[in-house]
Amino acid sequence: MDNESPQPAGNAPEWTVSDLSGALKRTLEDAFGFVRVRGEISGYRGPVASGHVYFSLKDVNAKIDAVIWKGVFGRLKTRPQEGLEVIATGKITTFAGKSSYQIVIDSLEPAGVGALMALLEERRKKLAAEGLFDEGRKQLIPYLPATIGVVTSPTGAVIRDILHRLEERFPRRVLVWPVRVQGETSAAEVANAIDGFNALPEGGRIPRPDVIIVARGGGSLEDLMGFNEEAVVRAAAASLIPLVSAVGHETDWTLIDHAADLRAPTPTGAAEKVVPVRAELMAQVTDLSRRHVGATLRLFDRRRSELRAAGRALPTPENLLAGPRQRLDLAAAKLGPALARNARAYEQRLAQLDRRLHVQSPAARLATLAVKLDSLGGRLVLARGNVVLRQRERIARARDRLEAVAARAEAAFARLVQRRRDRLGGLWSLAASLGPQAVLARGYALVRDENGVLLRQAAAARPGMTLQVTLADGSFGAVVPGGTTPRPAARKGAASGGQGDLF
Repeated sequence: MDNESPQPAGNAPEWTVSDLSGALKRTLEDAFGFVRVRGEISGYRGPVASGHVYFSLKDVNAKIDAVIWKGVFGRLKTRPQEGLEVIATGKITTFAGKSSYQIVIDSLEPAGVGALMALLEERRKKLAAEGLFDEGRKQLIPYLPATIGVVTSPTGAVIRDILHRLEERFPRRVLVWPVRVQGETSAAEVANAIDGFNALPEGGRIPRPDVIIVARGGGSLEDLMGFNEEAVVRAAAASLIPLVSAVGHETDWTLIDHAADLRAPTPTGAAEKVVPVRAELMAQVTDLSRRHVGATLRLFDRRRSELRAAGRALPTPENLLAGPRQRLDLAAAKLGPALARNARAYEQRLAQLDRRLHVQSPAARLATLAVKLDSLGGRLVLARGNVVLRQRERIARARDRLEAVAARAEAAFARLVQRRRDRLGGLWSLAASLGPQAVLARGYALVRDENGVLLRQAAAARPGMTLQVTLADGSFGAVVPGGTTPRPAARKGAASGGQGDLF
């Protein structure tokens, strides 16, 4: 009996696969609703097309599937990376499609300082490869800014240390952009503050800072993680306003320190780097002013000595004027003969112009033109007689031709008129023979109804209809027999004195 297999109980309930999966899901979620699991990320390939992320968490002896939904993945501070040891917080549930269980992750954080350092080192290398930490892109800090923007917590000791140090060294206008320097929203607030200061317009109601200080007191690596985020580093690198990083103590380094234009070991050190000491500056200005006055006086003395030496080396007025005076005397001696030669030359040119003018005078030209005019007048009289004679002969010949043409035209016109009259008579006779009056004269008649419509068939005459009969010499009315005899209508023939109504 001991070797026999146990028989199933006949009263055990039946489960469908879906019911059994649902029961296991509820049991597992009730027993392990919210857990924190430490393990190494394995099989990470990034978000799929839907935006969800699937991978596994493993240790030496076991492995569990993990999923991060799309909405949660966008809010994670620490992004999953292959081989990174993390602490995942979420809910344990089952996936009926594979009959397996998994953890739905709500938050993710590195497991220990070593993991954080590895994550920061990888992020630093990535941003450095993009050129965000290059020395060539860093700006110079203004020597004496008029307005200083400070991005820090408004309630901590950091802002008081900065204001106190500025008051001691050189009081300046300070604009504080309050942010959280620790926590999940810290990175976004710091990045927005840097972008906000850069967005202020020049000459606006709120003055635009000449330099920005991003400051925070000391803390652990986890406390300073907000200043290691990519958003903060990229905002610091893109800032058009020179930016000073003063995060933590002197031994603390964050990624914003590499992207800033200047790193200060402490917030107080940042205040010392952005403004000089006023007393030292005034002493330096006083010393420079004293040295400037002394240098100016020495320059005046040297210039005065040089001027005196130059004055002694200058020649006397007599020596200066001796050469020009001699040249003037020589020119005066040459002026008389030169003027005489010039006058004679102009006299010769004037004589030549007089001769040319005499030849071209109006009297001479008029005499020449008078001779030409007399010659042309004689030729014109002779030519006019010849032209008149030729024109008279031409007119006589034209008159003879015109009379001949007129005689022929008159005879032709008479013949044309006679032909047109004969043709018109023939057409008139033809029209008279074909007209309605000739037809009526042969004994025909035109019959119209009371509306004046011509009747062409006897069937169109209805009994009692009043008709109008037109003959060759007049018209009269008639009534078709068979109906009530209407009163005879006045006839056109009666009005004209023709034959009256026969009916």
